[in-house]
Amino acid sequence: MADPMATTIKEVFSEVSPIVETSHAKVTVVGVGQVGMACAYSILQQNLANEICLVDVVADKLKGEMMDLQHGLAFTRHCVVKADTDYSITAGSKLCVITAGARQREGETRLSLVQRNVEIFKGIVPKLVQYSPDTLILVVSNPVDVLTYVTWKLSGLPRERVFGSGTNLDSARFRFLLSEKLNIAPSSCHGWIIGEHGDSSVAVWSGVNVAGVTLHDVNPNIGEKADNENWEADIHQRVIDSAYEIIKLKGYTSWAIGLSVAKIVQGIFSNSRNVYALSTNVNGFHGLTDDVYLSLPVVLGASGITHVVKQNLASHEVEKLHKSSRALLEVQNGLTM
Repeated sequence: MADPMATTIKEVFSEVSPIVETSHAKVTVVGVGQVGMACAYSILQQNLANEICLVDVVADKLKGEMMDLQHGLAFTRHCVVKADTDYSITAGSKLCVITAGARQREGETRLSLVQRNVEIFKGIVPKLVQYSPDTLILVVSNPVDVLTYVTWKLSGLPRERVFGSGTNLDSARFRFLLSEKLNIAPSSCHGWIIGEHGDSSVAVWSGVNVAGVTLHDVNPNIGEKADNENWEADIHQRVIDSAYEIIKLKGYTSWAIGLSVAKIVQGIFSNSRNVYALSTNVNGFHGLTDDVYLSLPVVLGASGITHVVKQNLASHEVEKLHKSSRALLEVQNGLTM
């Protein structure tokens, strides 16, 4: 059947060459819940992609979210927004962001989510790789470290192309809380949270600094039990509790993780080689010898993770990192893949 608009289009345009769809900056977001849409909106608003593809199992919600973003395209730089329940729409994605999964309930630890989400991932990851064999995969769903390991195993991709959002947001929360205590901008506070994105995360107090002034040099007990200023309780424990508190107050977290993901996307598409705290395979680092995914500072570029930063950790920080690794390895070993 002929397109009824074809005549009008021919009257308006004189074709010089056929339209060729380009997708060199195509992002797929799997899952259009609160987190997925915060990621998609942040990517769109920051003009990071020329195509955003949304995938979910709930067709009506998916179509509604697609239309809502499409109707704002007159206010952004050019970007194609598509959505479908069929994964064929994701073909040619440079990056796939997985946010789908069962939502964390109030009071529920991230690790208790794991098996429920493993089953969901079995229906997602192989399809993404089928249609985009050269893609990078960024896992955001919780428990992010274990699910990044699961994604790596299910995908068959090399370790540098599969990574999780990890403690990138935890590190941002850490810097924000430090900035409140020190009364300066978060961007001027330098500190890292590594290990699990969760209750066993490790605050690298030995490396926290402002303009090169290391707080550990000023207060040698900072972050330890002997610290009478309670920096660990005032800062790091609040980082750990942040998600639980937000979920209790509003039911979910969304905006900060969306902005965190957008920053990671920017680093990939611009090949900027920024350092992010991402969940990666830590086998071979800090004395760890198992294929466990934990967050460490990594250099990220267009081809994925190229380097892991060799932090000079204090002995007690290495011990905490190993404890975090053992906890996650126990969960991994209990998975039904």
